[in-house]
Amino acid sequence: MRKILSILCVMFLAACSTNEQKVVPGIVPNTAQPPKIVTVRPNNVIGAVERIYFPPMKSPFLARVDTGATTSSIDAENIKRFERDGKKWVSFTLVNRETGEKMDFEKPRTRRIKIIRVGEEEHRVSVDMDVRMGNETFVAEFTLNERHDFEFQGLIGRNILSGRAVVDVSISNTLK
Repeated sequence: MRKILSILCVMFLAACSTNEQKVVPGIVPNTAQPPKIVTVRPNNVIGAVERIYFPPMKSPFLARVDTGATTSSIDAENIKRFERDGKKWVSFTLVNRETGEKMDFEKPRTRRIKIIRVGEEEHRVSVDMDVRMGNETFVAEFTLNERHDFEFQGLIGRNILSGRAVVDVSISNTLK
């Protein structure tokens, strides 16, 4: 039995040594330039700041993406509340700071919202606006506020983000 076992071991070792592959060194190419890294992001990933459009206006507004804000907001001037056919309406003007494009709007008031910011409370009116982000156009609620003291004219809140986009704060201006 030992003899058979020894023969089998020798045959096994012989079989293993005949299948041995030799590694031949090749020429390594000169890689002075580091390889280009391509990052692929899903279509629904947006950055910390994006451009939004309010048709029929042609120029975009820069908007901060704020996952902590419930409702989106836009910089509006000449905000005037009035009644039309027994319903509450509001007129206002949007002026794009970058291009100077200006447009007057009249919209039914959606509701009056209480905004609480660092120890103070204010009330704003909201309206439904046509808005375009990237290739998608939809209707979303925006509060109207004079945002002259803010860097960005718009604020994109959860009412737009939910089910529509994921935010990557390390990027900006991903939408056209």
